[in-house]
Amino acid sequence: MSTNPRWKNRPEGSNWGEFGPDDQLGRLNLLTPEQVKKGMAEVKEGIPFCLSLPLDYPGEAKVNPRRHPPKLQPTLRDGKPNLNFPLRLTNRSLIDVISDDAALIHLQYSTQWDSFAHVGQEFDADGDGRAEMVYYNGFRAWEHIIGPIEYRDGDEIPRPHAPGATKLGIENMAEKCVQGRAVMIDLLTHYGWDRTVVGYDQLMRAMDADGVTVEPGDMVCLRTGYSDVILSMNKKPDAAKLERSCATLDGRDERLLQWITDSKLVALIADNYAVEQQPALDTTDDPCCSLPLHAHCLFKLGVHLGEIWHLSPLADWLRAHRRYRFLLTAPPLRLPGAVGSPANAIGTV
Repeated sequence: MSTNPRWKNRPEGSNWGEFGPDDQLGRLNLLTPEQVKKGMAEVKEGIPFCLSLPLDYPGEAKVNPRRHPPKLQPTLRDGKPNLNFPLRLTNRSLIDVISDDAALIHLQYSTQWDSFAHVGQEFDADGDGRAEMVYYNGFRAWEHIIGPIEYRDGDEIPRPHAPGATKLGIENMAEKCVQGRAVMIDLLTHYGWDRTVVGYDQLMRAMDADGVTVEPGDMVCLRTGYSDVILSMNKKPDAAKLERSCATLDGRDERLLQWITDSKLVALIADNYAVEQQPALDTTDDPCCSLPLHAHCLFKLGVHLGEIWHLSPLADWLRAHRRYRFLLTAPPLRLPGAVGSPANAIGTV
């Protein structure tokens, strides 16, 4: 039980309240100056790697029908497209040529970060026997994460003022800067290009084979090869082939979830879609949870998830040099109220 003003009960296995009653950073609190210095110490060669896909990949809307490629268009100047626009002082005197554009971006279309406002659950945080929609650390739907329609008891109630995530938005992550030591786990080398659902035993086997250890405060990257398959499709994704490709985590594996808890990792990143197997494997233990690893990380622990990163060039370099740690610099956009963001991440060795 708790005296927190937002909740009396916290979910089993969660860390709600451990970083303070109003905490919005979760495990990023473990990304301390000392951890940043550990990341800096991994820079031996001064070689940076871009860890993001081009923002117009995967292409089309086949990987997720609700997310679409970005659309670029010129801004308008005097009602005309502001691209290669001549600015003249007089009709005869050419001063400058101006180009200016705008983008409509689905923030979680390509390489991305999930905020804690991305996935919550129905949970009896009040202890009154009735579940309500809540997010990490007890922040509430309709009070702190506000959309244009409120779904309540089967009704749809319009909300004329819908600012998005007034708490737990991605801007909190951006303000933290997200820089520190990261660890690469190379699942592709051990499990190949076919779809393999990786649980605790398989993960430990790969880590042990490569001598990889994860310490508190580390960010963990999982190289599966999925983003390489995406790139090979040249923005014409074959959804059926992608569903059969590359390793993904078993979000139903309780020992795997417990390892995420015990390791005290601060972020879990993969080059695949959703980090975990989606749809989740069938089970009778938790049939209502369709994204069990998302719920465990985003809802219970305050662990940010990174998805569809481009990890192979860095992973290959690390393997060739018998290394697995590097400096990761990966802030999201500082966009108040957003529940996700593109990640233009950089790994430096």
